[in-house]
Amino acid sequence: MSMFGDGLDAAVQRAFTRPAPKSAPAQMRYLVKQYKGTKAVAQMLRISQRTVERYVKDQIKKPRPDLAARLEREVNKRWQPQIRAKAKAKAAATDGIVIDTRARLGYTAPIGSTDQDRIRHLTVALPPAYAARLFEAQEAGAGDARLQEIAAEALKEVYFQDGGRRAGSLEEVRFTDIEHLEFDL
Repeated sequence: MSMFGDGLDAAVQRAFTRPAPKSAPAQMRYLVKQYKGTKAVAQMLRISQRTVERYVKDQIKKPRPDLAARLEREVNKRWQPQIRAKAKAKAAATDGIVIDTRARLGYTAPIGSTDQDRIRHLTVALPPAYAARLFEAQEAGAGDARLQEIAAEALKEVYFQDGGRRAGSLEEVRFTDIEHLEFDL
């Protein structure tokens, strides 16, 4: 499970104007339409082409839990691509992104300062530049570790250094033991 990737996807999905198909047959019909055939859908979902055809005709209505999860993930990945792109572009250009997290945060600073890691609950609006970096890294296939680094850099600048007004000698922010993470556009 990708905590940061899933969180960014969930934030973008809240911008959708219509709900994605919920029933398995409707989801299957949507995928068949997207892939222009049952064979490609069957290969992608790792099931037989005949099974796909039976879902499309409403002969099967309830998939196994593992297939249901794959089906929902694939539909959500492809649902309303233009709305998804607009939401990402708006966050990257003007609005930024809000991160709400409960995690262990600490930092590396000069000797004599209190840099003890502690659990903090933060809700911080990140500037558009960091939203753009997060979405670009996600689209480039970056893992959770890289997305976590970008979020830590953003928290360093926005929360700890307050845009350069304080803690100028702060070197690094540690962002670990994440209990809760949510993004909002």
